[in-house]
Amino acid sequence: MAQALRPNTAGSLFATDGKPHPLQDTLLAVTLVLGLTAFITGFFHSLHLLSSWAGLVGILTGAYGQWISETTRERFGLILGLGAAGVGFFLGMAHGGLFGGVIN
Repeated sequence: MAQALRPNTAGSLFATDGKPHPLQDTLLAVTLVLGLTAFITGFFHSLHLLSSWAGLVGILTGAYGQWISETTRERFGLILGLGAAGVGFFLGMAHGGLFGGVIN
């Protein structure tokens, strides 16, 4: 019956230690949104500016989030966002890059 005395942290979405992590949760959400945006727009040739910039910012926010993350759940979500941002960034770079067509 030792499990009855422990707090239930399995139901928490982001914090497994029972403490709030507002900065880490914000970085996780931003990285996931930017990664998803970069990944989806990376498949469209004409959206290379959006995919490359969203991917670059997603990589930077995800890297900082990994540096200050405190729980495994935060790190897991950040890795998903970083992977999507990286793929979107490289697809955007292949289709024209950060300044393709704007600066010669």
